[in-house]
Amino acid sequence: MRFDIRYLTCFSYPEAVRESHNVLRACPMTDARQELLSYRVSTTPASRVFSYVDYWGTRVDVFGVATPHTRLEVLVEATVQTRETGPLTACPRLASLRDPEFVGEHQEYLEPSPHTRWQGALRREAEIRAVNAGDDVVGAVLALHRAAATSITYVAGSTYVGMDVNEVFARKTGVCQDYAHLMVAMCRSVGIPARYVSGYLPTALGPRAKTAGADAAEVTTHAWTEVAIPGAGWWGLDPTNQQEVGAAHVKIAHGRDYDDVAPLRGIYHGPAAHRLDVSVRIAAPLNGAQQQQQNGRKMPAARKPSERTAMQRQQSQ
Repeated sequence: MRFDIRYLTCFSYPEAVRESHNVLRACPMTDARQELLSYRVSTTPASRVFSYVDYWGTRVDVFGVATPHTRLEVLVEATVQTRETGPLTACPRLASLRDPEFVGEHQEYLEPSPHTRWQGALRREAEIRAVNAGDDVVGAVLALHRAAATSITYVAGSTYVGMDVNEVFARKTGVCQDYAHLMVAMCRSVGIPARYVSGYLPTALGPRAKTAGADAAEVTTHAWTEVAIPGAGWWGLDPTNQQEVGAAHVKIAHGRDYDDVAPLRGIYHGPAAHRLDVSVRIAAPLNGAQQQQQNGRKMPAARKPSERTAMQRQQSQ
């Protein structure tokens, strides 16, 4: 499935700002499930963009604007080809999770991180779900996927970036990044490696998707989870939509949690107040309803979202 992506971020300031330095993570990656065909970054005011690949394998674009400006626009244009990965056939026993080589390879995805520091209630729920699922890893992961999907209700704007995952679990409301953090925390709390994934879900679903013609839609960025299965590699699951990750998901980056994949961060000299507008437009050869039919997977209505003077911080969610 081929997707043309246009991702526009705009910062507006009440007074001129200067010395804006920014770090962007918006480039879809190439892996076994998708291929990046083209990618371009441009800014207004114009700037030189320097790129590198970070520790997690994500392309990072760095740019700065020294001239005074009251508006900063960052435009990303990309074309991606995705495919289905086929069914998961491995069925390892839970004991395989304790294999020293497996643990060593996935240690960073087994420990708590700033957004996934679980506490007693969350861990107890995860242990109950995993134990009741039987003695195989896939069964335990599916049980935790269902637990994360049903433990909270999607409510747009009900949380903020950085809210403690235990508070999200207690309040029982959240957005896609909360579903992803909750599932990551549940998996890690019982010894299953899991990582946070950022990307796009291009299907034109739900009240937030504004269809713009038969083959395009205005959507938001999305988050899901990948879990390490011994002998099979990483398995993508989307707890927000209660489905397996498929050809409709376009992956940008993965990491321990949101902090490792935040799309745009920066600092600037200027007034505290600013306005942020983000627009993601996806064009595909099929519209949302046709994509659902072709994918052949369960696809319920999407539930996605997705400083001070002197040196100020700005962040795109």
